[in-house]
Amino acid sequence: MGILLVLIAGGFYLTGKVIEQKDFSPMTISVEGTGKASAIPDIAAVSFGVQTGRQTTAQQAMKNLTQKMTDVVTAVKAQGIEEKDITTNSLSLQPEYDWSEGRQIARGFQATQTLYVKVRDLDKIGDLLAAVTGEGVNQIGGVEFTMDDPEVLQAAAREKAIIKAEAKAKLLADQLGKSIERLKGFSEGGSYTPMADYRKANVMLESVGGGSADASVPIPTGEQEVSVSVSLMYELR
Repeated sequence: MGILLVLIAGGFYLTGKVIEQKDFSPMTISVEGTGKASAIPDIAAVSFGVQTGRQTTAQQAMKNLTQKMTDVVTAVKAQGIEEKDITTNSLSLQPEYDWSEGRQIARGFQATQTLYVKVRDLDKIGDLLAAVTGEGVNQIGGVEFTMDDPEVLQAAAREKAIIKAEAKAKLLADQLGKSIERLKGFSEGGSYTPMADYRKANVMLESVGGGSADASVPIPTGEQEVSVSVSLMYELR
């Protein structure tokens, strides 16, 4: 009788261990989807500036720069651009040197200032560049197109990404002979990325003193495209 009780108890123990080790967690699948959305940009960021060229003294270089930049800022505002959209990007004053027989010889100073200007009326970009070059701008750093509210475009791309991921999950579940029970997890693996909105060309006009432009430069805006990737996890039944 004692031996029988031990065997029965041992059997219960082994059965319990088997049940304990059995995996009852539901099957899950993870799928990814990528969505893209595009729109015409509504803001342009333009950078340009004035380089005085070699001046006799530091005071003369700064005086020359101040006069020219004052005229430039006035021309920018005359294009309907608000002061809050005009920012100094850089300002520098540097000594100028020549080399003679291996020696460095001081030859004066040069001052440079560049502005970063937001243009909200894209039809005015060419007119703006024409106006400022007429007032002494001799450096144009580039034009960057962007969206005033990129979240709207990002949301549209995300929605497309989710739809693609959901369709992929349903197809995969069908192939596995399962059906989707519920969504278990979500993550966004990509952020909106401008694909064709950045057009940049470094330009330095030949005349250090700048010059006037008779006509506005055509600046095509193209479209801005954003891409968003999402990952979805589903529980199957």
